[in-house]
Amino acid sequence: MEARLGERARTAWPQMKGLHVRHRGAFAYVEADLADGERVKLMRLRYTGAVGRWGFALYYASSCRYEDALLPAGGLAGSPEDALDCSCGVHLTAPGI
Repeated sequence: MEARLGERARTAWPQMKGLHVRHRGAFAYVEADLADGERVKLMRLRYTGAVGRWGFALYYASSCRYEDALLPAGGLAGSPEDALDCSCGVHLTAPGI
């Protein structure tokens, strides 16, 4: 899963300098290192028993919490790459772009 996320980050999110994944139980917490040195919490993935399908929760800085969220395809679970794209679209894309 980390290799897949790393490859997507390199190809789709050039403003990201690095990606960090921390595991705790069935959860994987994903953070991005930006070119300016800032580290941004992006999302939490929950292992569902299938390597290609993970539960998805966005990180909300306003509440310092992860909350289950829908992916663009409409589900609460999907591929790690889809989850990364969704969370980066929220956290790394400036409004109006």
